[in-house]
Amino acid sequence: MNREIFLCAINNILSGTCKEDCKFCTQSVHYHANIKRYYYKSIDIIVNEAKRAKASGALGYCLVTAGKGLDDKKVDFVSRTAKAIKKEVKGLNLIACNGIATKEQLRFLKESGVDSYNHNLETSKAYYEKICTTHSWEERYNTCLNVKEVGLLLCSGGIWGMGESIEDREFLLDAIVSLEPNSVPLNFYIPNSALPIKSRDISKDDALEIIKKARSLLGQNRLLMVAGGRELLFSGFEKEMFEAGANSIVIGDYLTTKGNKPLQDIAMIEKINYKVATSCNG
Repeated sequence: MNREIFLCAINNILSGTCKEDCKFCTQSVHYHANIKRYYYKSIDIIVNEAKRAKASGALGYCLVTAGKGLDDKKVDFVSRTAKAIKKEVKGLNLIACNGIATKEQLRFLKESGVDSYNHNLETSKAYYEKICTTHSWEERYNTCLNVKEVGLLLCSGGIWGMGESIEDREFLLDAIVSLEPNSVPLNFYIPNSALPIKSRDISKDDALEIIKKARSLLGQNRLLMVAGGRELLFSGFEKEMFEAGANSIVIGDYLTTKGNKPLQDIAMIEKINYKVATSCNG
């Protein structure tokens, strides 16, 4: 068994301004969650944060923007940010996560230095219309196909524990596998009192079974990340999480919730006799 754990950091470079009505997302303006809301961060600040992430062991660095998808202004900003990071920080797999995107927009990001594009399916096609009415599941799936067509690496996963059925969970995993992504983030719902979905209905044992099944379906060579909700479900049980098949985690903060300090997670990895990966080719 490969005992290397790949670390990824995320940066919310445009926060809390989304007009979509996804019931699981605190960045939607519909629900007035108590989060930081701001327009574009300074590129210099983002580059410095990328340097700190790399120094903390991150091999992946994800630039996230709130909103349904890309427009001309957003594409230009992400492009300029990507170029600045690539100039200053070596050895990072640069990931963009900017919503629904056309092939033309994705090609432009690729030419600007973006290596991967993250777009999650979130849940099953049938359940999606119950938790979002402002865009369709098909738009999400088609964006993932666009990513692959232009030659970017695809990162695509979902969220579990939002009230979906067992069948919805199985459909989601099968849909993700059908895309043949390079990496798959598994998120476990983080409740927020402002959101319509009030609780998380998944146990640690259920989450472990999802990790095991995802690993079985994806094979051994893809990155399988446990992202949002890890600290809530697996604190003190990280060894079980890795033994189930996960080989990647997010370090530092998430989009609108706090994560562990990077040094805390690195110490945890070493304590349970795993090691931090130092190369994406490891």
